Amino acid sequence: MQNTKFTRPAFWVTTSFFALWMVFTAYAQLALPVVQQMFTHLGFPNYFRVELSVAKLIGVIVLLAPVPARLKEWAYAGFAITLTSAVIAHLSVGDGPGVYMWGVVAGVVLALSYLLYSKGSANATEPAAIFDRRVQGILG
Repeated sequence: MQNTKFTRPAFWVTTSFFALWMVFTAYAQLALPVVQQMFTHLGFPNYFRVELSVAKLIGVIVLLAPVPARLKEWAYAGFAITLTSAVIAHLSVGDGPGVYMWGVVAGVVLALSYLLYSKGSANATEPAAIFDRRVQGILG
């Protein structure tokens, strides 16, 4: 996967797919009554649904924008924690695979995006990578 002719397009395809998926879930959490009822079923307060949706939208922006690599790492970690927590929440209330597998599949897509990101950022010349290298050089 060191080949940048493969890595960069594959990164953008997987990351764009994941980002669209998270934007849709954020929208669904805010607008669709059936998704709102699922949060109640899981035992979460209503404000958590709104907070999670806003966090997802911010995370998507960070994944897609030219920001420092450290910030992207935090977004990946935040999504990993969110998806893991979602699967655990569904398992804890006895939901079946048809309900929690979306979190597992989204986690696989996220992991693939991260793997491609980490492979491609080693030699990256995009503004975020240049900025991150300069900051690391200043900080030692």
